[in-house]
Amino acid sequence: MDTLSGYANRPLSFVLRYLRRRLAAHVVIFSAVVAAVACSVGTQYGVKYLVDGLSAGPSYAGSVWLAFVFLMSLIAADNLLWRIAGWTASFTFVGVTGDLRRDIFRHLTGHAPSYFSDRLPGMLTSRITATSNAVYAVENMFVWNVLPPCIATIVSIILIATVSVTMAAGLIVIAGTMVIAMFHLAAAGKPLHDQFADKAATVDGEMVDVINNMPLVRAFCGLGYEHDRFDATVNRELTARGRSLRYPRKITDHARRDYGRADDRVVGPGHRTLAERRSHYR
Repeated sequence: MDTLSGYANRPLSFVLRYLRRRLAAHVVIFSAVVAAVACSVGTQYGVKYLVDGLSAGPSYAGSVWLAFVFLMSLIAADNLLWRIAGWTASFTFVGVTGDLRRDIFRHLTGHAPSYFSDRLPGMLTSRITATSNAVYAVENMFVWNVLPPCIATIVSIILIATVSVTMAAGLIVIAGTMVIAMFHLAAAGKPLHDQFADKAATVDGEMVDVINNMPLVRAFCGLGYEHDRFDATVNRELTARGRSLRYPRKITDHARRDYGRADDRVVGPGHRTLAERRSHYR
């Protein structure tokens, strides 16, 4: 119990605690994803190498076959590494949720009886499940949605640096500025997400407690009162959910506007029509 209490207000350290328990598997997943993205970006160079060999004429047939083998090797490695990462993650991420639920349950059962007097049992149990599901969602989002574009951007900038260091430096400044701005915008939405999580857990707790005490509710003719109370609880949860879900949309809109301004600085506002910009942002 005391061990988990030390992670209060330190969610990142709390998650890293369970990642370290399965460190080897997470290293395999991370390395496979990074290598797969690098191979995916490298295929563009492989295509260029192949086209250069074909345009050189029949006298460079050996270079063409070498470029072809290189390109096919990158494609095969890309597909193989994604499958290795997927299979490893299917066991590792699920195992993390099990470790987390076991520890939180032991932490919960270590509290004094007075702790449970003013808290709904259903709400407490639903929070344990919600926490494990949140960690599972964060791991999946990071590995499959966040890490690949970040690695692709880094590898692309490295490739661009071989052509123009100035252009690569400009891309680093623009990308870094957008990342910092997005981080601050996302952090500002934490109270909204916390409020939604609290209201969602309350809805689950209310349902569990009413169902468990259904004989008493019927005996005292309290169905109407419980229906009204549950409707009010759900309405509060829906309001909090809407605020939480709309906030990422605001961040996306800000990112699109910032990307458009950066695009105008690089390409020039007169080089794109409005329709072209809209299709580019989609």
